[in-house]
Formats: sequence, structure tokens, C-alpha cells
Amino acid sequence: MPARSSWRGMAERLQVILPVVFFVIFVLLYMVFHSVAESAVLIFPTLYALTGGLILQKLLGYNFSVAVWVGYIALFGIAVETGVVMVVYLHEALNRRLATGKTLKHEDIEEAVIEGAVHRLRPKLMTVCVVLASLIPILWESGISSDVMKPIAAPLVGGMITSTIHVLILVPVFFAFMKERALRRGTLHLQGEDAAKD
Repeated sequence: MPARSSWRGMAERLQVILPVVFFVIFVLLYMVFHSVAESAVLIFPTLYALTGGLILQKLLGYNFSVAVWVGYIALFGIAVETGVVMVVYLHEALNRRLATGKTLKHEDIEEAVIEGAVHRLRPKLMTVCVVLASLIPILWESGISSDVMKPIAAPLVGGMITSTIHVLILVPVFFAFMKERALRRGTLHLQGEDAAKD
């Protein structure tokens, strides 16, 4: 009985910790990009990662436990990190065009987004393949402590697949929408280190 109540207490604490984790991630993203919209776009990979993790967790029959939540927290970190790197590549490609001083058009933003996304494709796929290659064997493991490792690995494997789709396809699309809107409003300008140099 005491063991069950301690697990319940951990689950209740995790229900408090998880929103705090999302809030801290959002604040850190805002401090980096100084944009609520970009920070929100970069929080979305965690939701896509969550759906993939939930699907695989359900298929494998794992209940929520501390080990599963640890897997989700690690997954959220990886998902946000890959999204941040994608946005950095997109900003670099757009900043190169803005630095020329020419008036940008809709097509220039599209070209910059495609260029940045293509440059990020191989590093993202390499990250995903390494994570999957290291974690998938754990799902078939039956040795000592496999009962602890499997629930941690399941959300990571499922979430990496769905967050990859989001980061490679949807983040560039949302980025293009935001920058085209800024272009129409006349608020499109250099960002990051390039802006600091000027």
C-alpha cells in the first residue's frame, strides 16, 4: 500500500512539473527569438512528439509511470532542440537575402525557406536515425532492467518519428507564413547575430 501511494504522489508531482517544463521551454525560446509566434511554433514539435509517443505507448501497452514521463521529458527536449536548429537555419538563409539590401518579394522568402530547410534535412535525419538506432533495440530487450528501459524508450521512438515530420515540413511552412506576414506589414528585418553586427 505505501508503494502505491508513493507512485500516486509522483504522478501528481509530474502533473505539476510537466506544465512547468513547457512554460520554461517557452520562456527560453522567447528569450532566444524575441517572438511569441516563433516560440509558439517551436512548442508545437513537442505536441507532435507527444502524439507519436502516445501512439507507440498505447501499441506496446505501457501505462503511464515515472519511467514513461522521463521518456517524454527527454523527448520534448530533443524535439524543441531540433526545431530551434531548423529555425536558426531558416533565419540564416533569410538574413543572407535581407543583407543584400534588395527589396524582398514573396518568392525570395520561399527560396530562403527552401534553402534553409534543405540545409537542415541531413542533420535532422542523422539525429533521428541515431536516436532510433540506439533506442529501438531496447524495445526488444528482455534482460536485466529492461522493464525500466522499455517505458523510457517507447515515447522517444514514437515521438521522434512524428516530431521529424513536423520539424521538416510544418516548421518551415509556419516560418514562411510568419515572414510573409511581416513582409506585408513592413516589419521584416535581420535577426540574430547578423542584426547585432549591423
